[in-house]
Amino acid sequence: MKSLCVLFIMCFFSLNGQTQISGRLLNTESEALVGAYVELNGGEKRIVSDKEGRFSFQNLTPGQYTMKASSLGYEAREEKLELKSKPIYLEWRLNTASTDLQGVEVSANRADAFGKKYMSGVENFGIYEGKKTEVIDLLKTTANLATNNARQVFAKIPGLNIWESDGAGLQLGIGGRGLSPNRTSNFNTRQNGYDISADPLGYPESYYTPPMEALERIEIVRGAASLQYGTQFGGMLNFVFQKPDTSKAFNLRTRLSGGSFGFLGAYAQVSGTLKQAGFSYFGFVQHRKGDGWRPNSAFDITTAYLQVQQKLGKKAKLGIEMTAMDYLAQQPGGMSDAQFERDPRVSSRARNWFQVKWKLPAVTLDWQLNPNTGINVRTFGMISEREALGNLERIHVADLGGKRTLIENQFRNYGVELRLLKNLQVAGQKHTFLLGSRYFKGQTLALQGDADNGDGPSFKYLNPADLEGSDFDFDNQNLAAFAEYIFRLNERFSITPGLRFEYIRTGAAGYYKQRVLDFAGNVIADTNLVESNARQRLLLLGGLGLSWKMPGKGELYANFSQNYRAINFTDLRVNNPNLIVDPNIRDERGYTIDLGARGNWRNRINYDISAFSILYRDRIGQVLKADQPPLFLDYRLRSNVADARLSGIEVYLEADLLNFKRDLRGKHSLFAYVNGALIHARYFNAQEPGIEGNKVEQAPPFNLRWGLTYRYEQLSAAFSMAQVAEHFTDATNARRVTGAVSGVIPAYQIADLSLSWKAPHYSLELSCNNLFDARYFTRRAEAYPGPGIIPGDGRGVFATVEWRW
Repeated sequence: MKSLCVLFIMCFFSLNGQTQISGRLLNTESEALVGAYVELNGGEKRIVSDKEGRFSFQNLTPGQYTMKASSLGYEAREEKLELKSKPIYLEWRLNTASTDLQGVEVSANRADAFGKKYMSGVENFGIYEGKKTEVIDLLKTTANLATNNARQVFAKIPGLNIWESDGAGLQLGIGGRGLSPNRTSNFNTRQNGYDISADPLGYPESYYTPPMEALERIEIVRGAASLQYGTQFGGMLNFVFQKPDTSKAFNLRTRLSGGSFGFLGAYAQVSGTLKQAGFSYFGFVQHRKGDGWRPNSAFDITTAYLQVQQKLGKKAKLGIEMTAMDYLAQQPGGMSDAQFERDPRVSSRARNWFQVKWKLPAVTLDWQLNPNTGINVRTFGMISEREALGNLERIHVADLGGKRTLIENQFRNYGVELRLLKNLQVAGQKHTFLLGSRYFKGQTLALQGDADNGDGPSFKYLNPADLEGSDFDFDNQNLAAFAEYIFRLNERFSITPGLRFEYIRTGAAGYYKQRVLDFAGNVIADTNLVESNARQRLLLLGGLGLSWKMPGKGELYANFSQNYRAINFTDLRVNNPNLIVDPNIRDERGYTIDLGARGNWRNRINYDISAFSILYRDRIGQVLKADQPPLFLDYRLRSNVADARLSGIEVYLEADLLNFKRDLRGKHSLFAYVNGALIHARYFNAQEPGIEGNKVEQAPPFNLRWGLTYRYEQLSAAFSMAQVAEHFTDATNARRVTGAVSGVIPAYQIADLSLSWKAPHYSLELSCNNLFDARYFTRRAEAYPGPGIIPGDGRGVFATVEWRW
């Protein structure tokens, strides 16, 4: 009896020492926010508001708390609270989500100063719960943005293989987990959520790269993006521009850059908001030019963009965007291994040119039907072309003049995506449902024929009515429907299943010319071979994601998603002596599995540690072949070479070193990061001889990047090091061949250093690319900009001055 009394007294005093935080959430119209998230201390406790917008955290110990409230279509609110013996009652009104606080640079606290984030479970009409996601915050990144230096910008993303084809970042080339980095073609590449690649189905290469100076962030979703954004194995890559300045009607930002190899850059940006009219705008013009590190490497590029947004009442917003890019670049050609070893700056091609003109119109509509239901419509188009002119012969064959080859592509595409996002209250938990559809139509004209024998950029055919190479029209259509649903079983654990239905039609019609030459090079037979074919596919892909929110700011995630990649018809009829395409080539199929842990520990360590496994069926690769006698010259055959399994571990860790000791906190901060990937990639079930058990090409078995960032008031300095292991460029695993289109990529390591000093109205940036002047290369090209080895640039120094009004 005495024990029971003691226990009763202890329980009484224990409960008497606890209190509560409760309240109500409303919008600015005093309407209750139903199903809004309310969390304490970064998710240690999380609940949702009821049908009257009320919430309550009970049995709390007095002390310091940070409370955050968020709801779909509204801006999140976060405040620090001091809970004493008396309960706290709050009535918060959340503002309707807008761009009001986006695009205004504010000083970051230590919690969000890492420069890399993860996407929320639900964000911008997309579901990312349980998926491997990464976000690069460009506004908190110290890097050489003027030259679009991908090695620095993507330094904190593990497992990426980055191709460097030029020193100005004209074309981005990134791939991960054994995917080819060629013009980022294995990602579904987007800008502000809509497609920007040449043709997502028939020719998914990205000849346009948004200027890093204009970006706010870059979003990456790995293979699990296949259910929402297309079926690619690589996932989705989305470039997000900065938002209009809402603090004033007119804001001007200008940047002037200069540096090594004749580099000059100018950037001008305007933005503003007319609040009473509900109108906002953002636009920029960027011009860059340079001579390049090697001879015959000059370039000139101009990019312009304009976005206007108009509020339609209190619940809808209409956006109109237009992008235009035009560049001309001379290409010095590739080189053989022996040439690279003697002098990596040599050029054996003085008549090769590349020209791109890209136009991207888009219209978007966001409509908040009610606090729990929203609709997003994205309509986009493309009116673009690219032209490659020059000598495509093997690199060990000297260019003695004569006619050049001209390859031209014209892209005329349009598409629309519709998304419905709805929050539901089920058994006291907030569930989220996404339903979407997509229609896309692409028309690509692919031409190849003879051009003049001059040296300049004359993109004209000698016989436009009867091309010597080929003339094809590629017609692609895609209809898709997709759905994902977040089942939140409790405040920590969720299950997210998803489905995607795809109808794909790819067609090709035209002719290619078959010629027979005598030993003197004269045409003795000339025949047009006409082709017309089409392929249709019906696909149903599934996926499942799991998420468990750990106490604090951590999460365990797992995901399984099926993937599919259609063959590119535009590859089939390009006459290239270095590359032959198997006419019986088939589509790729497979799946991606991710399992990992990510989060932030006490604002001191940011982390994402994961394992992955990818299965490719009928993987398309390149094997080394030889011509018929008597020459036996090497060439690449592109075909379904085998099935492939790629498995690995990806690690990202970043620590705020001065945040571990209280006496070191203050104006100084020192961040250290490391990211690395270990990949085991092998072929099996080989369909070509000599492939069984070989290593998968473009899959470095070891990839390490690390660096330091120091900040003091307005000063920031960043040092980064990239180390990439030796890897192969074709499925044959050839180490060295005569034409240099295949062979190993030797291991290399590159260091970069960047400095930035910012004042209220101006800033100064300095950068040294390839600090230790390493000699290296990241790719071997079978066509433009080669063929052969494409060396990386040597050491270069660049400076940028920025003014803001």
